[in-house]
Amino acid sequence: MAQRYMKLTVLLPFQIFVEENDVARIVAETPDGSFGLLPRRLDCVAALAPGILIYETETGGEKCLAVDEGVLIKAGQDVLVSVRNAIPGTDLGQLRAAVEREFLSLDEQERSVRLALAKMEGEIIHRMATFRYGR
Repeated sequence: MAQRYMKLTVLLPFQIFVEENDVARIVAETPDGSFGLLPRRLDCVAALAPGILIYETETGGEKCLAVDEGVLIKAGQDVLVSVRNAIPGTDLGQLRAAVEREFLSLDEQERSVRLALAKMEGEIIHRMATFRYGR
């Protein structure tokens, strides 16, 4: 018998934000565009872009979350979404404004920190490759 629902868990860095057991469909945004999940979809992993996550439950109807960047993992009937921040709401216009205000407008200090971390990660990967392959 095929499963009719998925279990959705939305994780923030320090808490479980949403846990729903009767999710019929999920729509998420990636850097390449939106995509949907249904219970019988194959397992997958996707990087999430700041945007709106929409899911429909049997008991509560359609629900929306503004989410920051993160990752979505579907394994069997379990869907795990891990994001840096999320805001619940019902008005898509207000949620879209929250995404732009809260998640897309990084201040200059955060940009410089991210740039420095990216450079350090690149240097570490380069050194590991040099160590492993002796080049």
